[in-house]
Amino acid sequence: MKVLLAEYTMVHDPALAHEGAAMLGVLRKSFERCGYEVVLPGSGDFADEISRLAPSCDMGLVIAPDHLLAKYSMLLEQHTHNLGCGFMVAALCANKIKTQKVLSQHGIPVPGDPGAGKRVIKPVNGCGSQGVRLAEGSPGKDEFAERFIEGEPISVSIVANRIIGDACQYFTGNPPAVLAINHQQIEIRPDGTFHYLGGETPVHPVQEESIVATAKKVVEVLGCQGYCGIDMIVADKVYVVDVNPRITTSLVGIAACMQEEIAELLVAASKGRGPEHVHLSGRARYDTNGQVTRL
Repeated sequence: MKVLLAEYTMVHDPALAHEGAAMLGVLRKSFERCGYEVVLPGSGDFADEISRLAPSCDMGLVIAPDHLLAKYSMLLEQHTHNLGCGFMVAALCANKIKTQKVLSQHGIPVPGDPGAGKRVIKPVNGCGSQGVRLAEGSPGKDEFAERFIEGEPISVSIVANRIIGDACQYFTGNPPAVLAINHQQIEIRPDGTFHYLGGETPVHPVQEESIVATAKKVVEVLGCQGYCGIDMIVADKVYVVDVNPRITTSLVGIAACMQEEIAELLVAASKGRGPEHVHLSGRARYDTNGQVTRL
C-alpha cells in the first residue's frame, strides 16, 4: 500500500525545516518498516503536489504549520484517506483565541486575559513558539495577549480514534491513547522571545493523572483525531496553552522509546481501531534537529 507523507516546511519554510525533517524521518522509517511504499511531494507548489500524488495513494498525512494545515488537509481528503485530523478541526485549532474560548466554555483551564500582570503576546494563527514573546505592550495586528503563568512546560502526545469524517464507516467510540507526557525545553531570551529547543520523554509529573484527564477532555471537546500535541503549563492547575492537531517534534523522542510503530497506530486510529495504551521503555532527550539521546 502507498502512503503520501506531505511535509510542508522542508521545501517551503526554512525556519521550521529542521523540525519538519526530523518528524518526517521518523514517520517515513516507521511506514517503511511496516511495509508501506512512502510517497513524498516534490519541490513544486505544495497544493499541486498533493493533488497530483494523493489520488494514487491509499492514504496520506499532512505535516504543516497550524495555519496551513486545514487548507492542505481538506485537499488531501478530497483524494485519499486522511490519517490526520479533519480539516475543520484543524481550522479551529489554528485560531488560538477560538480554541481557548471553546476549552474555557467546557471547564478546561486556559491562561485567560492578562489583566495588569505579566503577559504573553502571540500570533492568533501561530505555529509553535514563532512570534511568541513576553512583553508589556499591547498586541499587534493578528496577535493577542494572555496571562503569563509560572510553571512546568509540558506537552501531551495523544492519538485519537476516528470520530468525524467517514464516521459511518469508521466510528467505534474507542478512547484515545496517550503516548507520553513530555517535558518541553523552552528558552525565554533577554528580548522576551520564546524559543522551543526540544524536550525529554516520557516524564511523570506529580499531577500526571490530571494532565492525562485534561488531554483526553481536550481531544473530546475539540473533536481531534489522529496524532495531536497538547501544550500545557502545570502550576496550581493544569493550563492548556495550545493544541496542535498534527505531528509534533515530541514524536522524535517518543518513537525512540515506544515499542509500537507510529505508522500502525495512525492507520489503526484513522479507522477507529487504535489501542488504548502503548508501551514505553526508558527515556529520551530530543532536540529540534532530530537528535535523540537515550537516558
